[in-house]
Amino acid sequence: MLSARDLCALIHKGGVFSVEGKTMKAVYSEMLAKMNLPEGLDQRQFFEELLVRERILSTAVGDGVAIPHSRKPMISDSEAQRLAICFLKEPLDMNAPDGMKVQVLFVPLTALSSFHLELLSRIALLVRNAEFKKLLWTQPDEDTLCAAIKKILQ
Repeated sequence: MLSARDLCALIHKGGVFSVEGKTMKAVYSEMLAKMNLPEGLDQRQFFEELLVRERILSTAVGDGVAIPHSRKPMISDSEAQRLAICFLKEPLDMNAPDGMKVQVLFVPLTALSSFHLELLSRIALLVRNAEFKKLLWTQPDEDTLCAAIKKILQ
């Protein structure tokens, strides 16, 4: 099971930051420019994969949260796995099941499908927590996020 410490290490690698943009392409473009990507990852290919995935089915999960990710692993080294958390300066309509515009993106970059599913499960657990969701709307920094994650996943 992915521990709070492991999750925070993934966030530390991926980063926590704000992005601007009125379209998904603009948001993803700025997000990838700010995200701490592993060496050797083709940023353009990752961008295209995110857009393809979004066209197939929205990655918005509701409550203002989306988890954009590629359909296939974009990296092969498990040490390069990471999770970025992006706060949108302007909410974005991503066809969420509840109709709410997205304000927060959790962007996993994983090497193994099994790890990817475990990470998605942990993110789902966090975003179902009312206190954590409330914290997300304040656009907290990495330390504040990790303190909350440790409290919830202890």
